[in-house]
Amino acid sequence: MPPVNEPNLSYLPGSSERAALKARLSAMASERIEIPLIIGGREIRTGHLAQVVMPHDHRHVLADWHRAEPLHVVDAMAGAAKARTDWAASTLDERAAVFLRAADLLATTWRATLNAATMLGQSKTVFQAEIDAASELIDFWRFNPVFAAEIHAEHPISTDAASNRMDYRPLEGVVYAVTPFNFTSIAGNLPTAPALMGNTVVWKPAASSILSSYYIMRILEAAGLPPGVINFVPGDPVEVSDVLLESTNLAGIHFTGSTQVFQGMWKRVGDNIGRYRSYPRLVGETGGKDFIVAHPSAAVQELAAAIARGGFEYQGQKCSAASRVYIPRSLWGDVRERVVAMMREMRVGDVCDFRTFIGAVIDAKAFARIAGYLDDARRNATIVQGGGVNDEYGYFIEPTLVETADSQYRLMREEIFGPVVTAFVYPDGEWEETLRLVDSTSPYALTGAVFSRDRVAIDQAAAILRNAAGNFYVNDKPTGAVVGQQPFGGARGSGTNDKAGSKINLLRWVSARTIKETFSPPRDFKYGYMVEE
Repeated sequence: MPPVNEPNLSYLPGSSERAALKARLSAMASERIEIPLIIGGREIRTGHLAQVVMPHDHRHVLADWHRAEPLHVVDAMAGAAKARTDWAASTLDERAAVFLRAADLLATTWRATLNAATMLGQSKTVFQAEIDAASELIDFWRFNPVFAAEIHAEHPISTDAASNRMDYRPLEGVVYAVTPFNFTSIAGNLPTAPALMGNTVVWKPAASSILSSYYIMRILEAAGLPPGVINFVPGDPVEVSDVLLESTNLAGIHFTGSTQVFQGMWKRVGDNIGRYRSYPRLVGETGGKDFIVAHPSAAVQELAAAIARGGFEYQGQKCSAASRVYIPRSLWGDVRERVVAMMREMRVGDVCDFRTFIGAVIDAKAFARIAGYLDDARRNATIVQGGGVNDEYGYFIEPTLVETADSQYRLMREEIFGPVVTAFVYPDGEWEETLRLVDSTSPYALTGAVFSRDRVAIDQAAAILRNAAGNFYVNDKPTGAVVGQQPFGGARGSGTNDKAGSKINLLRWVSARTIKETFSPPRDFKYGYMVEE
């Protein structure tokens, strides 16, 4: 039976899921847990500790986590290599059963825990946590086995004289998974997608999402994942990568994070290419400067709502978040008023208060970077609404709408990763020119949206912006890709476009072998044409 997408729970007042989540939030906020490394199924405590804090209350410590040292990364590589023999020899059905079991656990007994960890540790609202840590991760774990089965069912043509089949082998070596802070579902998918295909993995989660990542690891253990298949190695990213990228046993990298870091890893792999047993597979989803472009025919209220949701949900900390908008002069006044009215209603604060729409940005470094962009906007553009910052208790940035008359202004080109949307107003008669401007302004090509009620204009946008976004939306915000419905990924500076949430991604984690079995092999070297006339 084909999988269906996990429904999002509503968490309405009086609902059982709301009560369960509130109880789990209270319990987890009152405890301070210790998070070890997990290598070959063993818990390892290095004594080199760092803390997990609430971004919206940075004095509140949720956990102490042990940082890996280089020797532990070496051990993790060895543990993954040791586990590889049995795991690679297991059947797809046997491997899939682990992740299907994990999906069922997350859909039921673990749902409140992983949602609460995501809310407390990453400052996601209840809705943002639910669509990410619960529904999307459940979808990855349920859909990927189906995609994998489709791959395994594909074989070359056989004949009367020979049988041809494909052996979908895992990569020869160990996969390095590097996961970001902003999506718990990505943290769960990046190590498990290669593992489903028979690979073993060393997983380095982002320091700012250690809490939810640790609970993902516990769910996988509870689902029966054998020791060493995925090794949980939080630590300094440079130290961990230094060991893994120098290893002859590196088979691939599954990465989500900044463009600069991925490019640095790619260069390092290139410099080391002669030392690897095989060419490593490099799969990365990186930055974005995602756009909304509106035609003069666009519906104003829908456009305003897309800007408000697409730009400010989860504090703009989505790779897909709307960050630059292009609006015709005839619509700008009306759109601006409606967006500002929505922004003024947005509650900023503690995500445990379910009335909150915007939590805190992830950490002090992000806060300082975003605040710097706002300082620049005060000097060189116009802040229409918002612009306030406060890090006394939490890393809070008000949702901010900026207007610029310069289409090449840095806030139109550079990734901010915060709740900041910059608008450029264009003359109504310059639709095609504006589309070409959208295409050429940013080095990224992750997501984008066009708003129009004119079919010709929509088709124009789709053609001119064909390479400007890997996920393109018509009359919708550029966020919210759903597994199995909108496979996710972009090109240019946004990554390798290997489409998480589809079998395209899973194909990167196998190295196919063609097997031909001949039923009646030749018994002589001679061919018929060689007979003398």
